[in-house]
Amino acid sequence: MVLLAQIFGALFGLLAVIFGAFGAHALKKIFTKDQLKSFETGVKYQMYHALVLLMVGFNFNLDTGHQAAMVYCFIIGVILFSFSIYGLTLSSAKGKKWKFLGPITPLGGLLLVAGWALLLYNLIRNLI
Repeated sequence: MVLLAQIFGALFGLLAVIFGAFGAHALKKIFTKDQLKSFETGVKYQMYHALVLLMVGFNFNLDTGHQAAMVYCFIIGVILFSFSIYGLTLSSAKGKKWKFLGPITPLGGLLLVAGWALLLYNLIRNLI
């Protein structure tokens, strides 16, 4: 589980840098300001959670069920949240918005919130 958190943390970080550069240069020409802002939100949240995955991967044993759930919440949450935003903005810019992705974004956000709640739980549990 530790290695999984570290691998996804590094992968999400790598992709966030690539997507951020892609958005700042190539997509700037085809996106509206609102689309670019949405795309950048996906990139930011992806990078934040890449760093969290690396932090928990290097600082926790991740040997309990709730710690594993935390990692899965962050990984699946990033995929559903950030990647649905990428799909929505790219498809919208092409004139064929993939509306089915709309409900997926908040589900990803909910998983990210659950991951943070589990992180808080783990930190408080270690204090007691």
